[in-house]
Amino acid sequence: MAGQRKAMDLKTNTIAGWVLGAAGTALGLSIVGGMIFHDKRPDKMGYAIEGVEAEGSGGAAAEVPIASLLPTADAAKGAEVFKKCAACHTINQGGPNGVGPNLYATLGEGIAEGKGGFAFSDALKAVGGKWDWDKMNAWLTSPRKFAPGTKMTFAGLSNPQDRANVILYLNQQGSNLPLPAAPTAKEPAAGAAPANAADAAVKKVEEDPRADTGSIANTGTPAKGAPSVDPQAAIEGAKAPR
Repeated sequence: MAGQRKAMDLKTNTIAGWVLGAAGTALGLSIVGGMIFHDKRPDKMGYAIEGVEAEGSGGAAAEVPIASLLPTADAAKGAEVFKKCAACHTINQGGPNGVGPNLYATLGEGIAEGKGGFAFSDALKAVGGKWDWDKMNAWLTSPRKFAPGTKMTFAGLSNPQDRANVILYLNQQGSNLPLPAAPTAKEPAAGAAPANAADAAVKKVEEDPRADTGSIANTGTPAKGAPSVDPQAAIEGAKAPR
């Protein structure tokens, strides 16, 4: 009887040892796995994720000038974009003010002026000047940034082409200002480094002093003691009839 109890105790201890050992192994694997597969975002993504901006990327790309988009803008598409504004604004001549002012003939007018005595915010009045192409583009991009403290609750239009379309449409509603000249491509500054290897090669040829005469003669200095005339050429020259 005692022997059976001893054997059972030994078996129980063995099983308990296995359980403890398995638990220890699982805990160790969990710790190691946590060290390897941590949930911190890596410094550099292995692949691009649409809609996720890389951290520390230095901000968005430079904005396209509105003057470069207006020549290809579509007023009909601008009328569709304006439907987002129609809940607060009318745009027909003589139309009433609503939550926002009537926008007929707005381009070229003074900012926060006129419009049948509409109560503009002090923030917009402080901007001053007239509604030109660039100011209207900045306003439609982000009213809050253009005039901090404005009563305008519209977040803005993030798409540059949408802004160009709706600005062209606004201009056709009583303003009819001539479109601004599209910006020209900037010429590289004098002495600026060529953009690529091909340009560098062309620049090197153009700057070669021999290019003026088309000479391809060797301009290197002969080694000391070297003959100034090819001996064989001298012999052939002597044989030639005079």
